[in-house]
Amino acid sequence: MPELPEVETVRRGLQPAMEGSRIVKAEARRKDLRFPFQKDFIARLEGQTVTGLGRRAKYLMADLTSGDVLLMHLGMSGSFRVHKEEGDATQGQFHHPRSEDRAHDHVVFHMSSGAAVVFNDPRRFGYMKIIARNALEDEPLLKGLGPEPLGNEFDAAMLARACHNKKTSLKAALLDQRVVAGLGNIYVCEALFRAHLSPRRLAATLATGKAEPTNHSTHLVDAIHSVLNQAIKAGGSSISDHRLTNGDLGYFQHSFQVYDREGEPCRTRGCGGTVKRFTQNGRSTFWCPKCQK
Repeated sequence: MPELPEVETVRRGLQPAMEGSRIVKAEARRKDLRFPFQKDFIARLEGQTVTGLGRRAKYLMADLTSGDVLLMHLGMSGSFRVHKEEGDATQGQFHHPRSEDRAHDHVVFHMSSGAAVVFNDPRRFGYMKIIARNALEDEPLLKGLGPEPLGNEFDAAMLARACHNKKTSLKAALLDQRVVAGLGNIYVCEALFRAHLSPRRLAATLATGKAEPTNHSTHLVDAIHSVLNQAIKAGGSSISDHRLTNGDLGYFQHSFQVYDREGEPCRTRGCGGTVKRFTQNGRSTFWCPKCQK
């Protein structure tokens, strides 16, 4: 499933085609994706201008002139592509040929910018929902999400307060969307490695008894910022389905330090350890037992 860097990369790719442009025509080529489309889904989109295209955690959010917000989630295999209305998809340096079978092109936005924005989702775990802007705080899909890891509010003190007295592992805490929004398995593994912290460490060790941040908390926040910014710059990680909106592959997977590197030497200078893998909370965890404590 795409994580924060992949979703942010897609947002930036869609922005030139959608932001400030009117949805001339919208198509929903089936009745549902992961969830059924709302009965007035098309009617609430057509004729509306996208005034802003943002992101919250792993959600894309298109603000419309009507006061509605189009919430979009990529699911497991969802991807967007942008092409001119005559049908020639733009390609880039890291272009990866897509299937010529367009049976999985489920939603199309025809924009006044002259672009067609197509949502393709073979597994149909993605979804879209229109929500009134003034109802977002009560939206079940968004309610309870923690701070954005790249936002100004997310710092060592906030992370320490969130983890204070937690009895779960550090990795489990970071994957909890109520603690921090948008982090997934790949980038949690990478951030923990950069901070030299064990995924098995108790989350509560990020805080003192008074819920103040320890050095571990400071180092971990710095590592999270570093790995996410680097991944966004690289266009995300293309290890399965992720593609940029112009067909490019993200290439952060070539910068993985531990993820999917089981049995390889640790890349920490002078460590001499070996990357190991174990199952944690149903997910593969990659780490170096020698330098991550």
